[in-house]
Parts: sequence; structure tokens; C-alpha cells
Amino acid sequence: MVLVLAMFAVNVYYHKPVIDSLLFSLAIAVGLTPQLLPAIISVNLATGARRMAEKKVIVKRLASIENFGSMDVLCSDKTGTLTDGTVRLHDGVGFDGRTNDRVKLFGYLNAFNQTGYSNPIDHAICEAAKADVAGYEKVREQPYDFIRKRLTVVLKKDGRYMAISKGAVSNILDVCSTVEKPDGSATPIKPELARIGKEFEKVSKDGNRAIGVAFHEYGDTVPEGDCECDMTFLGMLLFFDPLRPEIVGTLQDLRELGVSVKFVTGDNRFVAAALLKQAGVPDAKVLSGPEMLKLTDEAFRRVVGSVDIFAEVEPNQKARIVISLQKAGHVVGHLGDGINDASAIHAADVGISVSNAVDVAKDAADIVLMEKDLGVLKDGIREGRITFANTLKYVFMATSANFGNMFSMAGASLFLSFLPMLPTQILLTNFMTDFPEMTIATDNVDAEWIDQPHRWDIKFIQRFMIVFGLANSMCDYITFGFLLFVMHSTPIQFRTGWFIENVVTAALIVLVVRTRRPFYKSKPSRPLFIATLASVAVVLLIPISPARHVLGLEPLPLSFIAMLVGLLVLYVVVAEAAKWFFYRGTRRHLAKR
Repeated sequence: MVLVLAMFAVNVYYHKPVIDSLLFSLAIAVGLTPQLLPAIISVNLATGARRMAEKKVIVKRLASIENFGSMDVLCSDKTGTLTDGTVRLHDGVGFDGRTNDRVKLFGYLNAFNQTGYSNPIDHAICEAAKADVAGYEKVREQPYDFIRKRLTVVLKKDGRYMAISKGAVSNILDVCSTVEKPDGSATPIKPELARIGKEFEKVSKDGNRAIGVAFHEYGDTVPEGDCECDMTFLGMLLFFDPLRPEIVGTLQDLRELGVSVKFVTGDNRFVAAALLKQAGVPDAKVLSGPEMLKLTDEAFRRVVGSVDIFAEVEPNQKARIVISLQKAGHVVGHLGDGINDASAIHAADVGISVSNAVDVAKDAADIVLMEKDLGVLKDGIREGRITFANTLKYVFMATSANFGNMFSMAGASLFLSFLPMLPTQILLTNFMTDFPEMTIATDNVDAEWIDQPHRWDIKFIQRFMIVFGLANSMCDYITFGFLLFVMHSTPIQFRTGWFIENVVTAALIVLVVRTRRPFYKSKPSRPLFIATLASVAVVLLIPISPARHVLGLEPLPLSFIAMLVGLLVLYVVVAEAAKWFFYRGTRRHLAKR
């Protein structure tokens, strides 16, 4: 509104028609607004979503594509991403580390009779440790939860009752008072805890996930309520989930893309560190869930960025990890497929799930992968960055061109005795310069835009707008001088000349501004190049077409066309020089930071 009033006052002061001055001022205000910004952004995002779908990445919320391209930290669970997700029962061992068939039998009885949610652990036990369970009758069950980390079933056979528990080794040990020796006798557990701990650490460092098994025999009666007390520790079930063959290369590719992957798992720290070592990260920093509980939010925020593995994590701690990384200045994605991942997926800048995840995880996600594979995610990140880069190109082009036109219009209004351009010509100029940019979604993107994450930076856009807007305005004033002092143009000739120069330079300069490189070293897409040439051709034809009478234009002599070619060459040289200095200064600024 302030701009409209200012331009109106200037034109009226110089005795220009009131109505024409008002329409001219309104047209400038409209022309300075990048009207096609919503449409072009929507086209960019939709095109990016289509390309990502071809890479097996389904976008549920289009706006998330920009965050996806800006993501520099990915939190992921271990199973199915670091490993291939096929959990296998490796062995059952007693507290002394020797193979023990009773551990497998009791583990099978527990897994076979549990009725909680389906999970890979129980599937692996039932598949590999099948036993004769005839005669066993299930009495009741204490389902697994993420606090107790145990699952207990009470069985009856031949009139005698027995409770069998399996779960995290430490949580099983918490409810045990005795341990079964190889000869079948029981001994107090306290003297054996150190030995059990060493065996647990040993098998974990070998990459095995250990699940504790314990039991309690009651006789012919069983107490009501909690049965998880005074149990006898039997041993451990060992599971192995092999690494994905391609994971070493995938993690390296993600690092080269500027994405740090942090694994969040409920497994113990030794298993997680052993697997990450096999994946090519030998000195991974591990932080456990109990250690996290001891840290204040401020202390946790300071260390969270340097951690590679969050082990023994409870579900509510996953969201805390995501939020702390965000507060530390990162754009965070979280990949998960379980109920316990929903809060972290919702809190992340980019919530990611997989097609076979539970419904609550998929509902919370912004992006769904058709395969739980970091390689698929890598391809999606590249497409997200291409989409973000092309969106940013239009913002650069529109803001710099419109900013330059504002200075040109304001200056021309001050020293001309007539309106420098009619309202219809202003609006047509705006349309013709935006037309080629409708194809920006198809444009090729330089490697430097893909190799590292980029974010919206308003100050960077402002600097770009000022530098290239002033370069654009300088060429406009050179055109004014040529039209007034060399061609001695009439008002109609002046408007025609500036209209052609404005559209042609704005259309062709897109090919310069779209890349940080010299324009001849970065090839535009075919649709963008054709649309740009078509826009130039139409603008050159309008002044000699019947439409010229409606638009207030007239044919110009060939000398003007020659001048236009020379001016365009000058503008390209100026823009390339401005671009070199601008990005050179930007690199220095980033280096100091």
C-alpha cells in the first residue's frame, strides 16, 4: 500500500493523468508480487513426489519434501535397516555359556503360549526350537510391556504349575533369587551375577542379542497375582540378525550426502556397538537409556550430536532424542515402524515409516518407504534435494527480478514526463517472465546442491535479491539512456523498447541465475530451455502482431534489436561477475562460521 501511494504521488506530481497513474501504481504492486509462487512450488513438490515414488518413497505430505532435503540427522531403529530384519535363534546357553536344551525348551513354551503382539523374537523361537508341548495347559499370562521388559506365562502339566519368564537379561535377573547349575540343582544367584554378567557381555560383543529365561515351579497350587518373583535363572537365548550386505556402502553414501545416521535401539549397548563396528564404524559412541535418565535436558543437548548409538532405550526416550537434536540445530528425520516409534515420528521434522509398519506409525509419518532400506532412503533424499533446489531457484529469480524492476520503475517515474509502461504492459511482462519458470520443476540440479543439505536462509535470499536486482536495474537504466538519447524515442517506442528488453533479459537471465557455476557449464533441462526461447520469440513477435494496438506497442527499427543483443551480452557478463563475487563472499562467510 505504501508503494502504491508513493508511486501514485510521484506520477501525479509530474502531471501525469490521475487514473493512469493509479492503475500504473497498482500494476507495479501486483507485478512485484511473485503471483506464480504458490503454483510453482506446488508443481515442484508434486513433480518431486512423483520422482520419489519411482524410487519407492511415498510422500504423504508434500511440504515434508523440503525438510527431507534439508535433513542432516536420521534416527533409525537397528532391525531391518542396519540388519536384514530376519532374526534367527542361534543357541540357548546356561549361565556358564554352554549350550543348554532346557533354555530352548522353556523359551519355546513361553513363546508358543504368549498371545501378545506378533514379534520377530517369538517367531524365531517357534521356528527354530520346536518341542513337544503336549500336556501343557496355559493358565494365565502377564504380557510384555516396555517397563518390565518381561513376558510371563503360567502353565499346568500333570497337575503341577510352573511360571516361565523371558525378557531383557537384566530385567529377568531382577526377579531371580537362584540360578540353575548344569546338573539341575539350584544355587543362590548373587555369587554368580558377575559370571553371568561377563558371559552376557561376551555373547553381546559377538553380535548376539541375548534374552534371559527363568522359571518358578509351584507344585499343585499357584498364587494369584504377580508370579514374577523368587524365580530361578535358567540361561539365555541367543539371537542373530545379520547385517545387510550393502549397509557399509549405504552408510558411507549417507555420510557423503551430509546425513549423520544415529541408531536408536532397545538392545544392549554391546550388541549395538558390535554390529556398528561390523558396518564400518569401529569407534562408535554409545549412550544407554539409563545414562540418558541421569542427564538434564541441557547436558543431553550438548552430547546428543556426538552419539552414534542410543542403546537400551525406552519408547518415551526416542522423542526426547529427536527433540534434543532439533534444539541442537539439526533437521531431524526419524525412521520407525512400531507403536513405540509413533511419538518420535510425530516429533521429527521428517517422520518416516515403512509400508508394513503398524497403522499408528504410518499415520504419524510424512513419508512412507516401500522397503525398509536405507538405500531407498538415500535415493529419496537426493530427489528431495533436487525439489528443494528447484523451488529455491524460482525464489531467487522472482525476488531479484521484481526487486530490480521496482528500482527501475521508481527511477523512470522521476525523470520521465510520461508513464514508462502501461498497466497492461506491466502485467504482461510479469506473466511472460514467469512463464518459462513454470518448467523449473524439470530443471537439472548441480551436484553441489545434492551433495549437502540446504535450508531456507532468508538473509541469503535477501542478499541475492539485492545484488542481482541492482544488476538488473543497471541494465534497465542503460536501456533508458539508449532509448531516450540515442533513438530519441516517442512514449510508445520507449514502452515497446523497455517491454522487449525487460522480458528478454529476464527470460534469458534465468539460464545464468539457475546455477552457481558459469552458465555454460551447467546444462538446463530441455523443457526450461525451450520455454525460455519460446517466451523470447513471443515477445519479439508481439510488437509486429495485431495485438500491438491493444497493448500500446509498435514495431521498432533493427538498430534496437542490435542494441538488445549487445545489452543482453553485457547483462550476462555483469550477472556472471555478480554471481562470482556473491558466491565467493558466501563461501568465505560459511568458512568463518
